Amino acid sequence: MPILETMFPELFTPQIAWNPQSANRVLLAGDETSIDTIAMILASLPARARGQVFIEVDTAADIRVLSAPGRFSVCWLLRERGQSLTRSMDAWLSEMLPVSAFGESTVYAWVAHEGPARLLSSN
Repeated sequence: MPILETMFPELFTPQIAWNPQSANRVLLAGDETSIDTIAMILASLPARARGQVFIEVDTAADIRVLSAPGRFSVCWLLRERGQSLTRSMDAWLSEMLPVSAFGESTVYAWVAHEGPARLLSSN
């Protein structure tokens, strides 16, 4: 069992089922209730990992600093401004999972409260 799973077994439940395999990118998404879990997942990723984090919160006062690998972008979405987690994820995935004759693109996605993490493919 990996070290983080041993140290924090409550964060690696079947609902997360964390196993990014060989995905090109990682997508993590949730609301203010999932910030701690997202922070732990980010801490477990290798420095070479790349991906996107979307966190939906009520106001700018709910934003906090998260450490992430250098090739990650953390985007805070504010409900008070009408920003939406679903719309943001859909737009990002449409760019990261293009249909191409030159190869398959993959994203390993974990969205809080949406079941276990899973591999998404452009094919």
